[in-house]
Amino acid sequence: MIRCSRQTRRLVSVAAGALILSGCAARLAQPVDVPARSSTIATGTGTTGTIAARPGRPGFVVAAPHGGSDLYTDDMAVEIARRTGFGLVVATGFSLEPGGGPEPARRYQVNRPLEGVPGRPPAEQVASEGARDVYAAYERRVLEAAQGPLRFYAEIHGNNRKDCAGQIEIATVGVDRELALRLRALVELIRDAYLRTNGEAPRLDVLIEPADTVTFRASAAKRDGILRLPQRALHIELPRCARREWRDAYTAILADFLLQAIALPVGR
Repeated sequence: MIRCSRQTRRLVSVAAGALILSGCAARLAQPVDVPARSSTIATGTGTTGTIAARPGRPGFVVAAPHGGSDLYTDDMAVEIARRTGFGLVVATGFSLEPGGGPEPARRYQVNRPLEGVPGRPPAEQVASEGARDVYAAYERRVLEAAQGPLRFYAEIHGNNRKDCAGQIEIATVGVDRELALRLRALVELIRDAYLRTNGEAPRLDVLIEPADTVTFRASAAKRDGILRLPQRALHIELPRCARREWRDAYTAILADFLLQAIALPVGR
């Protein structure tokens, strides 16, 4: 067990009020043992995918809308839900064209009623009947997992862009600059505590809007998709190394961060 110094306790107090850095005293929530419900969605293009959902703590959901194409985000979401007790939604499939690597060349975006190519500008995404059908099914599953008003929603994504290789980016809903600064301080403290016992894992920087400028702003999902619904949301973009070689470490960091982030008061 990690022992917390007085200095660390003071820093956590500034960042999170009465919260205590996990690993010092906080305990992860016990998951709700409820079987997952899944549905297979077939579109007019012949594309087939699956959306699975499992309820947990009412109002709190973690999701991976691109499980399979955003490699290992589905595994991370499942484990985060297990550690936090949040509801869970995972979508897999929904690729429209095969890509040259593990990512599809074109896919239904799932968390918004659009289709497009991963990593391309949002302006290039287009609406389609199939995309609307997939999104409608995804939204239903998210609300089922929430079991009522969606109070807090975390979405796990992955990217392979070189300019984001050394950082985690978090786009937000219902977060002002003051709260973003607290969230960044909290996740940095949790990250550093974990990495003291996992010395080989990289120390990834964390950018959180609106305190920081992020590349992946999730603008379409905020305007037309799932991010219209939650009171507060974190759209988390992870570089490849955090999802592959160091997946266990960063899954634990994110689970602990999300569990404590939900208790932070809204900034003034």
